Amino acid sequence: MEWLMNPWVIIVIVLSVVIGNLAALKATANMKFKHTKKTVTPQEKEEKSEQETTIQHKEDEKKDAQ
Repeated sequence: MEWLMNPWVIIVIVLSVVIGNLAALKATANMKFKHTKKTVTPQEKEEKSEQETTIQHKEDEKKDAQ
C-alpha cells in the first residue's frame, strides 16, 4: 500500500487518466450525426410571424424618422 502513495505512481496514474480522456475526446469529437429536420408547431409559426412584423414596423419607423 505504501508504494501506491509514492508521488511518481500518483503522477503516472493521473497522466494515464488525462491521456486516456484526451484520446477518447479525439475519437468522439469528429463523429457525424444525422441532422433531422425540426418540425415547427403552429404556435411557433405564429410567434415567428409576429416577431417579423414587429421588426418590419421598427424598420419602417426608422425610415419615417429620417
